[in-house]
Amino acid sequence: MIKDIENIELQLLTLNDYQALKAAMIQAYPSMPDSYWKESHIKALIDKFPEGQIVLKVNNQLAGCALSIMVDYDQFDEHHTYAEITGNYTFSTHTAAGDVLYGIDVFIKPEYRGLRLGRRLYDYRKELTERLNLRGIAFGGRIPNYHKFSEEMGPKEYIEKVKRKEIHDPVLNFQISNDFHPAKVLKGYLEGDEASNEFAVLLEWDNIYYKKTPKKANATKTVVRLGLIQWQMRLYKDLEELMQQAEYFVDAVSGYRSDFALFPEFFNAPLMADNNHLPESEAIRELSKHTEAIVQKFSELAISYNINIITGSMPEMKDDLLYNVGYLCKRDGTTERYEKLHVTPDEAKVWGMQGGHELKTFDTDCGKIGILICYDSEFPELSRLLADEGMDILFIPFLTDTQNGYSRVRHCAQARAIENECYVAIAGSVGNLPKVHNMDIQFAQSMVFTPCDFAFPANGIKAEATTNTEMILIADVDLSLLKELNQFGSVKNLKDRRKDLFELRKR
Repeated sequence: MIKDIENIELQLLTLNDYQALKAAMIQAYPSMPDSYWKESHIKALIDKFPEGQIVLKVNNQLAGCALSIMVDYDQFDEHHTYAEITGNYTFSTHTAAGDVLYGIDVFIKPEYRGLRLGRRLYDYRKELTERLNLRGIAFGGRIPNYHKFSEEMGPKEYIEKVKRKEIHDPVLNFQISNDFHPAKVLKGYLEGDEASNEFAVLLEWDNIYYKKTPKKANATKTVVRLGLIQWQMRLYKDLEELMQQAEYFVDAVSGYRSDFALFPEFFNAPLMADNNHLPESEAIRELSKHTEAIVQKFSELAISYNINIITGSMPEMKDDLLYNVGYLCKRDGTTERYEKLHVTPDEAKVWGMQGGHELKTFDTDCGKIGILICYDSEFPELSRLLADEGMDILFIPFLTDTQNGYSRVRHCAQARAIENECYVAIAGSVGNLPKVHNMDIQFAQSMVFTPCDFAFPANGIKAEATTNTEMILIADVDLSLLKELNQFGSVKNLKDRRKDLFELRKR
């Protein structure tokens, strides 16, 4: 190992480096002394793809190299050979329209090993892949220690033992530690590689920032702005006046270019005041008669204010049964329905309300979202199922009367953000309704929660409203950070689940 290092530098490979490159390859591959690249090969690579050819120099001496091309990955069989992927060493397979960076060669000279210099070459490849918006990196990784075990086990068993640290393979161990995952065993990959018995491991790295070229003008956004309405309960003379107040808030959050407006659970409860003389179970059914008109109005507002509206929740009669439901009114004019699956003991006892049956995520122009009404957020299985479907943001409209009830929703919501690697937005109502039975007081603090890792607030709170005060809360959330967390987080809650021990699925 070289001790007196004054300078380490990455440079683009040039033909002036060829003689040093040739000498380095002979040293790096002692078992294949005649396998070095000819000058014509290097010239072809530089001419076709100069950015893909990189050398690492220590004290101005060539210490390592990485060569690569861009390929249309789907054009190759998953069991391809090195000769096939390189166009029989002509690199005719390289195309500027390619979607994967394919590694042709990478090495560090023996005297420079142990300095973690190889990581710099791989980091460059990853940065180049992200910059060129490619799907990822792939290459056939040699397993030079396999010949020692080939009589005892097949290559698949050998790879598993390397992954479990039972066998040391310097090349494969290095690739796995750099976030590459084995995809296939390639037989007859590199002719003459006797140390690997001509086997290789197809190793892949996925670019989590890759964006497929959209065919539509309205590509999914990365940074999404949330508008939460902390609704003040007050009496309204009729539905029109209530919806005027709702439109006021939609106007306010859309004025800040919000992508979503989130209303609380049962925000329309003040309309029950006219039926306060009736038993509670009848009053709530009278309230359900307004639901269709409210959804229609919200759909119109979503279009006119160019915002996706989550309508909180409302009572709705279906097949003579009473449900707690809400609607996602998208700005493209479509609407989708969601249901409260777990009704509270009070909802069942006082109103005769039934739990819903359908749990699903919703595709929007701002990613995939989930919606759980209040009590549903306290059942972690529901949000985990939504996370398995790719949910980025979980919205929770709620209604709680006391601080301890609010605390249950608040703390469960924050747990959902951590365990499901998603953003969670909660919005509730404040104030009181002295003329509506069973809806006397409300306690709320609307908030936006994040996972707890370095890219997010340390306490997992992106934004919070003032407790028990009517207001709006605006917060931006970056969906790309969720992808990064999933791959490189300090902990990986979704990936590290022991699926060999338990299973969670919908019926």
